[in-house]
Amino acid sequence: MKPIEEAARKLPLVVPFSEVATWNVSAQFAAKWHWEDLHVHELGWALTRRSEAALDSLRPNSEVTLLTIRFDGSIERRDPTKISEVKGKLFRVFPGDVVFSKIDVRNGAIGIAPDDIPNMCATSEFPVYTVDLGKAEPDYIKLLFRTDAFMRLLNSMISGASGRKRIQPTQLQDAKVPLPGLPTQNAIADVWRDGVAALNSHLNCVKRLAVKLNDQLEKRTVGFEQSCRSRFFVAGYEATQQWDMKAGRAAHFLSSNPDFVRLGDYTEECTATVRPWEQPEKEWPVYGVNNKDGVFLNGYQQGADFNAPYKRIEKDWFFHNPTRANVGSLGIVPDVPEDAITSPEYQVWRLTSGFLPEFMALLLRTDYFLSLVAFNRVGGVKQRMYYGNLAEIRLPLIPIEEQQRVANEYTLLLSKISKARTDLERRKGKIEQMILGTLKVEGN
Repeated sequence: MKPIEEAARKLPLVVPFSEVATWNVSAQFAAKWHWEDLHVHELGWALTRRSEAALDSLRPNSEVTLLTIRFDGSIERRDPTKISEVKGKLFRVFPGDVVFSKIDVRNGAIGIAPDDIPNMCATSEFPVYTVDLGKAEPDYIKLLFRTDAFMRLLNSMISGASGRKRIQPTQLQDAKVPLPGLPTQNAIADVWRDGVAALNSHLNCVKRLAVKLNDQLEKRTVGFEQSCRSRFFVAGYEATQQWDMKAGRAAHFLSSNPDFVRLGDYTEECTATVRPWEQPEKEWPVYGVNNKDGVFLNGYQQGADFNAPYKRIEKDWFFHNPTRANVGSLGIVPDVPEDAITSPEYQVWRLTSGFLPEFMALLLRTDYFLSLVAFNRVGGVKQRMYYGNLAEIRLPLIPIEEQQRVANEYTLLLSKISKARTDLERRKGKIEQMILGTLKVEGN
């Protein structure tokens, strides 16, 4: 049981009214930092609110990237959009800035803006802060935000009606947290950075393996450059299902490689659903998919909170986000519980023959496959790839022996990645204690 839950059970609770900032029970349980007072500061001591309107430096027709802040603190880009197409005022976000969601920060939606997204912007619901590098190390701040103690502190600030509870910027700025000297902050951050470096080393090996497979697939494909990248190509009218560039590319690809197999002849769609609300007290494991982690556990949701049937998933099945498959939001389902489910919007499918699951999982990560996805989507502005469109993708049928060699190498790398992630979880527990102040920081 968490400390806040234990404290809540110890009655009676007496708090002087003059010390109450928010009138609810959880607000009376402040985080207990085991640091000398000189190392504990209000967050506003190291963070400064940024309120730079996007139109102060960009034009109305400028393309900007709004952000999605996940509950794990990661920040992902949304599709680029023009400022003029967004209702309400937008504010600039720069690499290294702190960004949080007023509504979802209590669930962990707070993080550091990455350095690989151009023209980042946020609405007024996502306050933005610069980090004073003379007082705080951004990696340390990011780790501080992920601690259980900080999350309990955030939840003590919640105000507002049910369903629209928010944490205001001034509340976050006033939160007292440990901000020791920069050498100590960096020593704590190094514990995490070392683990991340080991993980990234294995992830980079997977990228290189995917590039190697990509090159092999391109060599097996006649006219790949012309079909997928050239501005000029010739497609037979009778092979073109509709009159547009995508259909033309697909027709050219097919006519250039008539011996390639139709993916749908080796797969089938999985449409079985469950009705989680029929077990209102049950906690259902809900899985998502993105272009960074593939299929991942998004969280647990109580049955009573569902209002639509969700799709069943099983190990070695695949699913993808139909609106983001073109940027790599596809993946293979790992070991999951028997009651694992995913959004009804996602397209779920499985292999029936011809391809090994591990080989297909790596194939999905290649630029080669994403190029085929690009001209097998349908729709106007918001293009999608449903299972029926995926089924029409044509691929070379690789000999099973060759697939097995690639699959074995990929499986070995996945094992190393799994161990590195386990090590990161161990480091996370150690870092939590160091930030809390209950574990000595090495070298300090």
